[in-house]
Amino acid sequence: MKYIKIIAVFFIAMSCKEKKETVVPETDNSSITYPILEGASIAANSEALWDIVSKEAKIEILAEGHYWTEGPLWVEQQQMLLYTDIPRNAIYVWKEGKEAEVYLEPSGFLGENFTGGEPGANGLLLDSEGALVLCQHGERRMAKMNSTLDAPKPSYTALVAEYNQKRFNSPNDAAYRNNGDLYFTDPPYGLPERMDDPAKELDFQGVYRLDTEGELTLLTKEFTRPNGIAFSLDSKQLYVANSDPEQAIWKVFEIKEDGTLGSGKLFYDATDLVGTEKGLPDGLKVDRNGNIFATGPGGVFIFTPEGEVLGKIKTGRATSNCAFNADKSVLFITADSYILRVKLTE
Repeated sequence: MKYIKIIAVFFIAMSCKEKKETVVPETDNSSITYPILEGASIAANSEALWDIVSKEAKIEILAEGHYWTEGPLWVEQQQMLLYTDIPRNAIYVWKEGKEAEVYLEPSGFLGENFTGGEPGANGLLLDSEGALVLCQHGERRMAKMNSTLDAPKPSYTALVAEYNQKRFNSPNDAAYRNNGDLYFTDPPYGLPERMDDPAKELDFQGVYRLDTEGELTLLTKEFTRPNGIAFSLDSKQLYVANSDPEQAIWKVFEIKEDGTLGSGKLFYDATDLVGTEKGLPDGLKVDRNGNIFATGPGGVFIFTPEGEVLGKIKTGRATSNCAFNADKSVLFITADSYILRVKLTE
């Protein structure tokens, strides 16, 4: 996530913004030309980048006017993009040629009078049966929406909410391994006072696995702010982002036969970029060739599986997460108040 100029300062500012309406041109024409994000660019460190994204690729604005966007998820059957606005405690839906609109609310906090800035759902994903699974900040749990995708209702079933009878901090991002196990991160961003919140029951920020039998395992508590999470193409490695301005890194872990993690190694360190460009290591996804698209300072890094930076999609905004369409020919990006799109080389 989740996000962060300097984490607390950023979200105080975001939660104090004047509420705006989501804006895109009103039309049903699927050939609409969307506006281009001012000041954005694509910067190459290697000529190999242009095999992934064209030099002429545009960074399009699909929607704007949100407080803080996150959790992009492409749903192929409905041809729709779901994403969250965490401070608004809502999930939105965007479809080609149509205005983005509220899809589901409340999304992450079901009570009243949440005192922090991040009550809503964060990461979104689909389980093996096509049900919507949510990282619910406010409820501090992993949950599943009970209704179908074409008739969403704010009714949820908790998948897991505690570790050793202590409530999670605020599950942030998640990914399913190819065997059906659910891996997720649990930083403190959904807690009103974050690290010092009296409601914080765990004295660490963990990465967990919920297996297909419902058994929960703590995989590591070495991260200060575990955030984005994704698997290599063969599901033998796990990438984890750490959104700590003092240790803005990504690590990669070998996954053992029992699903637990071997010792991790540094994948990339962006700490020296903190403060010079907006954002921190956050969400990440893996493309069809094993390259890693990872949001971080300045926008979206594009890494080879070996950790070489091929280039960056520079949004000029604090950039939270990204997601591909079904054939991974399009990248959707959540950046500050925007929903963005970049068409990739097919």
